[in-house]
Amino acid sequence: MIPWLAFLHTGLPATAQASHWAWTWTGLDSFEALGLLSTGLLLRRGDCRAGLTSAAASALLLVDAWFDVMTAAPGSDVKLAVLMAVFAELPLAMVCAFLATRAIPRPCRRAEELVM
Repeated sequence: MIPWLAFLHTGLPATAQASHWAWTWTGLDSFEALGLLSTGLLLRRGDCRAGLTSAAASALLLVDAWFDVMTAAPGSDVKLAVLMAVFAELPLAMVCAFLATRAIPRPCRRAEELVM
């Protein structure tokens, strides 16, 4: 994976034209909303699958924060992206990650017993 990352970092162009830019961001934000909504509904019901949806929502929020900051135009756009990441997306991602880790069931047997 390390050589591939180095290749990507050195081989990709600095800029690119995206044909479906608006759909890309709309889709990402829609999946985040769906993850947050489903997590809330599952938590309300006491359903343990809320851990799965909160883990997915957390990952999507982290990706959104990263790409918002990395693709923002210099100046006020990047400042707004950083503010959104720091005060909205990253804290919400941490809450979702916390909820996901709380939903992990505790093992009732030792790992050696499960293998045998």
